[in-house]
Amino acid sequence: MGTLQPSFIVGIGGSAGSLSAYKLFFEAMPSNTGMAFIVITHLQPYASSILDQILSRHTKMPVVLAQTGLVVTANRVYVIPPNADLSVKGYILNVVSPPKRASRQVDCLFKSLAESLGPQAIGIILSGYCNDGTEGCKHIKAKGGTTFAQDQSAEVSSMPLSAQGSGCIDFVLPPEKMPSELLKLIISMEKL
Repeated sequence: MGTLQPSFIVGIGGSAGSLSAYKLFFEAMPSNTGMAFIVITHLQPYASSILDQILSRHTKMPVVLAQTGLVVTANRVYVIPPNADLSVKGYILNVVSPPKRASRQVDCLFKSLAESLGPQAIGIILSGYCNDGTEGCKHIKAKGGTTFAQDQSAEVSSMPLSAQGSGCIDFVLPPEKMPSELLKLIISMEKL
């Protein structure tokens, strides 16, 4: 099942306070949906990250650190490395270090998802400071994709509130409720 092209690619972006949200999301997400997940978080440029190891304890899906040239496959989680931008062209990952603009990695990924996948792109904004992800969500919506933002459960509400204020968010939910809506998208796609 790990070599299949995903039905959707779900970009998940967060910053301060997002770790608990990632855990809740992946604990509630079944491991065999046919979707792929790309996790973007703001990291200090020279920090080492063990986010991939942490998330692997909260999902049965394989969790890997993103690398240029990796093919995105269903039922896997890809995590951004520190001090990098991560984008998708087709179903191929591209990692560029250093990032073009600090704290804009979510926008970078979401814009690439929108361009590559159109209606099969999904963007999720979780807890964090600033407004990263808002522009990316606008691109996803413009190309027919689906967007989510964390509700008042966000530890730091700036990123999800900015996205909600843009008028381009389809669902405002706590992280543990998002998987059930994602599963509904798969069911509706299968009916087409």
